[in-house]
Amino acid sequence: MRIGVMIGPEKGDAARKLARMLDDIAWAEAAGLDTAWIPQVPNDFDALVTVALMGQVTTRIELGTAVVPLQAQHPIALARQALSAQAAAGGRLALGVGPSHHWIVSDMLGLPYERPAAYTSDYLDVLTPALRGPGPVDVENATFTVHNPLDLGPVAPLPVLIAALGPVMLRIAGERTDGTVLWMADERAVGDHVVPRITKAAETAGRPRPRVVAGLPICLCRPDEVQEAKARANRILGEAEVSPNYQRLLEAGDARDIGDICVAGDEQAVAAGLRRYADAGATDISVRLLPIGGTRDELVASKRRTREMIAALAQDLR
Repeated sequence: MRIGVMIGPEKGDAARKLARMLDDIAWAEAAGLDTAWIPQVPNDFDALVTVALMGQVTTRIELGTAVVPLQAQHPIALARQALSAQAAAGGRLALGVGPSHHWIVSDMLGLPYERPAAYTSDYLDVLTPALRGPGPVDVENATFTVHNPLDLGPVAPLPVLIAALGPVMLRIAGERTDGTVLWMADERAVGDHVVPRITKAAETAGRPRPRVVAGLPICLCRPDEVQEAKARANRILGEAEVSPNYQRLLEAGDARDIGDICVAGDEQAVAAGLRRYADAGATDISVRLLPIGGTRDELVASKRRTREMIAALAQDLR
């Protein structure tokens, strides 16, 4: 199982955010982590631009987006941006994309959010050949009419993963991409809902075993601090639970909210939690570091302890 870390902009002005993210990716590579996943949040840095910048200060670690919303740009534009970022990163990009959620696409961007699975399939009709370039991209389907020359091509194999939560999207992910990037999925949702569907679809399509990237908030803490960690996860990460897509995924497992999914406790408890995901069929873990504390210094120290433990566990769980 690959172990990676989420690196996002979070708070602060642009200069401080960028410096912190570059420091974080330098640490992740030096610590021997396999991957880093850059969230694309609606109000902050562009994930693919961030990948290109991170690629300039690293040489080994895989850099993934988690995930780029499809509706925000034309598939040819996304292909150009992804191929450019992949070249800047020396071929280490894993392109995570997805149809996002109504509260981002409709409420924030003012774009239609209709039949997201069908839209994703039509989008992939264009994106997939564009990422294989160079060459012309000629596609006509229900959503796109594209006749576009493209001189760019990938500098290395470029895996594409899609955010797939429901049965139809998991079938599309298995049949047409390299896997899925998850959030709000507990062990049972991964083992009983996600893995069987995406694996069957890949096998039917004659594709390799798909990657299943499980995003998890993780906090190294004393046993008596576990509830504090779970409460903080609900406080700072719980907004997405309003999405019907995530609600359905929660219903496929035992968790009621992101606090239930949070893996918190001492080293043994965290290691056991990650092994449960591996046993459920997750191929990758994307760690969202979740520090606790009452002051900034306590939060910084908590984050440092957690990430050092994750680096050590990554060696043991491979």
